[in-house]
Amino acid sequence: MSREQRAAIDAMLRQPRSDEPRSVEEMRAWFRTMMAEMIVPDGIRTTATTLGPRPALLVEPVDGPRAGTILYFHGGAYVFGSPRTALSLTGNLVARTGFRALSLDYRLAPEHPYPAAIEDALAAYRALLDSGEDPSAIAFAGDSAGGGLTVTTCLAARDAGLPMPAAIVAFSPGLDATRTGESMDTKAGLDPFFTRESLGRTGAMYLAGQDPHQPMLSPAVLADLTGLPPMLLQAGTNEVLLDDSTRLAARARAAGVDAVLDVTADVPHVFQAFAGVLEEADEALDRAALFLGQRVRTTGAPTGSHGARSARTRP
Repeated sequence: MSREQRAAIDAMLRQPRSDEPRSVEEMRAWFRTMMAEMIVPDGIRTTATTLGPRPALLVEPVDGPRAGTILYFHGGAYVFGSPRTALSLTGNLVARTGFRALSLDYRLAPEHPYPAAIEDALAAYRALLDSGEDPSAIAFAGDSAGGGLTVTTCLAARDAGLPMPAAIVAFSPGLDATRTGESMDTKAGLDPFFTRESLGRTGAMYLAGQDPHQPMLSPAVLADLTGLPPMLLQAGTNEVLLDDSTRLAARARAAGVDAVLDVTADVPHVFQAFAGVLEEADEALDRAALFLGQRVRTTGAPTGSHGARSARTRP
């Protein structure tokens, strides 16, 4: 365990910030600036594309991908973030697995509240299937709010009669809009990112008056998880959302779903983004890549664009 690395990251994340509520544009600018500091691995290329009705970012190895697709959903409380802010995560998954990733630019609140993000994610998955992609060659992955989308998109796909993808990988997923997990209180002083109040502000933008006691808003406590694919849930002990993962894993297993709960001590929310700086981040990404490699069933190499239309390539 890298105590010095963890302490340095915790101190950086605790640098004083204004307690005044920020505008949506200020939050989005702050998040872009923070995530621009994360290390993106070498050996990948990105291409602006579309997937279904939405923009997306294709991330693939420069020497060509092996067969298999990661449909990635970025984090940002459904209010901020983009495929670019998640590039350290998608890039590292691509570099470690050899699969390509399609990172979806889904609509954000408050302009587009619930269920816009789920609708966009489902449309993206449907576009991959309609283009001939085998569901056994597709995995969902995401962080934070995007980690929540990996689960709710599977629920929406199941309810629509679509086949399940091969696997789910979720980094610090947000899975309970009711905020009833004990970690919301027991981890409050340890979490350098979130407070109940800050989550309440962005949560209200996404909910737009909806009751959070709905399966698609709080799957960790309310959804029927029957039939979901194998899932890997990674979280850190220093985050108020920890119990979102622990409760979902327990309820998934009770529903007959293979669920691996992977908790790392003394690390913050979406610690995997600190790959290249934090040893635990690289180790967690290695475990995620192993999980994906074991479950994504592929033969040959990807053919065609599989529903993604390229706009420009950027090495």
